[in-house]
Amino acid sequence: MDEKQAIRERIWGSIEAAPEVRRPPGTFGRIPNFAGAEAAAVRLAERPEWRAARVLKVNPDSPQLWVRARALDEDKRLYVPVPKLAAEHPFVLLERSRLGVPALEAVTIEGASRQGKPTRLEDVSPLDFIVCGSVAVNASGARIGKGGGYADLELALLVELGLVGERTVVATTVHDLQVLEEPLPETAHDFRVDLVITPTRSIECPRTARPRGIVWEDLAPDKIASIPLLAKKARERAASGSAAGES
Repeated sequence: MDEKQAIRERIWGSIEAAPEVRRPPGTFGRIPNFAGAEAAAVRLAERPEWRAARVLKVNPDSPQLWVRARALDEDKRLYVPVPKLAAEHPFVLLERSRLGVPALEAVTIEGASRQGKPTRLEDVSPLDFIVCGSVAVNASGARIGKGGGYADLELALLVELGLVGERTVVATTVHDLQVLEEPLPETAHDFRVDLVITPTRSIECPRTARPRGIVWEDLAPDKIASIPLLAKKARERAASGSAAGES
């Protein structure tokens, strides 16, 4: 974790030192917003994998605002995670036909909460395409997020329910400053992306096996308690274990 944090600090510092790249809100502790995020969204939308996708999940961070708006403008079904998964219904479903405001307004965190439909994990449709935010990434598809682990948890939960499969494409949009040439540290719960999209280029990454589900031993008790869905699953696991022990 110290190695990952050192890489985050390096990327955040590089972007903070480049006013032509940095965009509000601030960089440190976040998925960095960057100049060219709209161009990266346009480049992503030119990919055949994107054009074929009908159901997407896109992270709620600022640099992927344009990706979310593009999905709605193209009449795709869009799931946006509730920040930190801190709700009984951890996703919001957005569809163009139900919007009362322009797509760019609907896909902000506040707009999604007003315009979207709160959705249980079990009610999410099978996903064709996922876009995640990243702090750092390399051409092998290894990525580092901002450190909360929520993107990993979302994918693990969806994989366990069979809503993410081998045909689901996982992409990230970043600035070129965030693409590193070096290997990145990875743990058992990390996933790799299939596509890295910047304002200037598209990188196709080698397909690798994905985590099969939640790695419970990597989760601290306070993390489990803070996410209603995980807390529920933990109680179910404990009850199942007790029942098995009694039998």
